[in-house]
Amino acid sequence: MNQPALSAIALACVAGLAFAAPVHAATPTANGADITLYRSDSAALYASSGDNNVDDGYAVVRELRALALKPGLRDITLGDLPDHLDAEALALGFPDGGAKVVSQRLLLGQGGSAALTGLLGREVTVLGDNGQAIASGTLRRAGNDGLMVSDATGTSWIRQYAGVRVGSGDFPTGSSLRLRVDATRGGNTAAVLSYPTSGLGWRAAYVATLQPGDDCRMQFESRASIANRSGRDWHDAKLTLIAGEPNFAKASAPRPMMMQAKAFAAAAPMPEQAQMDNYRSYTLPAAVNLPDGSVSQVPLYATRTLGCERTNLVENGGTWQPPQPMLGRDFNGGGSNGNIVSTLKLTAFDSLPAGYLRVLAQDSHGTPQFIGEGRIGDTPKGGDATIALGQAFDLRAQRERTAFHVDQAGRTLDEAFRITLTNAGDSARTVTVREHPNRWREWKLASSSEKPSRQTTDTLEFRVNVPANGKAVLDYAVHYSWTATDKPQP
Repeated sequence: MNQPALSAIALACVAGLAFAAPVHAATPTANGADITLYRSDSAALYASSGDNNVDDGYAVVRELRALALKPGLRDITLGDLPDHLDAEALALGFPDGGAKVVSQRLLLGQGGSAALTGLLGREVTVLGDNGQAIASGTLRRAGNDGLMVSDATGTSWIRQYAGVRVGSGDFPTGSSLRLRVDATRGGNTAAVLSYPTSGLGWRAAYVATLQPGDDCRMQFESRASIANRSGRDWHDAKLTLIAGEPNFAKASAPRPMMMQAKAFAAAAPMPEQAQMDNYRSYTLPAAVNLPDGSVSQVPLYATRTLGCERTNLVENGGTWQPPQPMLGRDFNGGGSNGNIVSTLKLTAFDSLPAGYLRVLAQDSHGTPQFIGEGRIGDTPKGGDATIALGQAFDLRAQRERTAFHVDQAGRTLDEAFRITLTNAGDSARTVTVREHPNRWREWKLASSSEKPSRQTTDTLEFRVNVPANGKAVLDYAVHYSWTATDKPQP
């Protein structure tokens, strides 16, 4: 995005807002900005295709700008701003108290005028079709109908040109901010510019590589994926990442080159973690570059080995409870053929921000291969996170109702099921069968061929061993009851 000094930029068209008032230049020194990024799951931010800027994500930027001021009221223009800003939250301050902002106006960077808007008040050279200079001086105005350039001999209005060259500083990108400043004294001074913007965001990216053996163990890598599609580059930026979900009330405010992912050494400096109000912050230990149109990754936690739990799960029904006893025969589903889902559960070794967990396992040649991916939510230290990896290829489940009887006078209902599990693989598997007796809140397990591994007010779980190239059968029965004040639904 930012081009070297003396580079010529050919513009096919010039569009945007025009300003005729004299403008005095402000030299940007935006490198080294402090940026606070908030989490965003926007697919557009992290997409590997498309080169457009994105109005998703949320970040707050604080950067120093070196200004050359003259005493009294002066107009200055600060360029090199992102494309999507919250105009009501822009602020420029002078730490030395030598000036104050009287008014400000955001000049939106759109089309070819995005860069020219940021050049208002700067010394430029206008180029013709042959690359030769046709005018030099201070850029006063840029619009659909041409450029206004003034020098010691007067002011020129240029309607046809091929490009614009700057002789000092970077070619600005994105939007610009025009300010009227009242300075008590002249000279070079430093100002602090702060603003929220979209086009920037982050989310956690986790990689778990399962280790061979009967016990579930994995190497766990934690990274932060940082996306920049703001319309400008950031150099040597100091980043703080915020985990949590602040509320954004204004619909108009910003909303929350692909780099190859690399493994990070455990000895690398890790972000400094801290509590920030009701959220959690991660301050990166070193400044980073964020080119526009990039997704960068930095380590979030040191790589470590964790225990885990693998489950082959077949689940029928849900935890919803009806407002009255449900007596219809087919209320909770009768016979069904179900796929068995492979899941992975881990216990958070520290507070884990929400993100995506990618899981790898070694094949018969010892090569790590992708076996599934899922999203985990914000998980506090000691909390459990579970994702579904995919459908087990060799396992199947068939469910059928084997008994059903309603006694309206006695206000009872009895129901029984049989779940047949088959395993076409060469090794024995354990399958977790999760059932939800939800015809009514008053129920009890009447009988079962396997002892439940877990039982709650709305859930029954059984762990069933299924032999290699074989099958196993689970039978269970549930007894429901209700009172005279309850009104069953037939």
